[in-house]
Amino acid sequence: MDQRKFARDLRRNMTNAERLLWRHLRAYRLCGNKFRRQQPIGPYIVDFVHFGARLIVECDGGQHNESVGDRRRDAWLQQQGFRILRFWNHEILNETESVLTAIHNATSALSSRGEGLKRGAKPVQE
Repeated sequence: MDQRKFARDLRRNMTNAERLLWRHLRAYRLCGNKFRRQQPIGPYIVDFVHFGARLIVECDGGQHNESVGDRRRDAWLQQQGFRILRFWNHEILNETESVLTAIHNATSALSSRGEGLKRGAKPVQE
């Protein structure tokens, strides 16, 4: 299966945590930041990415606990200039506001430099 088709399938079959987070990140809803979901980057598909901030957000379930594959993947993505935030699914589902605040803080340095794709600032919403 080619990578674009696989990414499309992942978008159609998101976990509950991914669906909740996407509801807050899509359409510039998090303070005007543009995120993409299930985006191919090199040999990998990331859950969410903000290209302007070079920020990747990953939603992790139990299969990611101490994963060697994740460490290798993170190292490759960091070599490409990306920062990676990882959240457990239960954090996203139960502590949504804290997760959104962490994501917002990671992109706030970007806005202070005037870089990236920004529209009108919108408050972080639950």
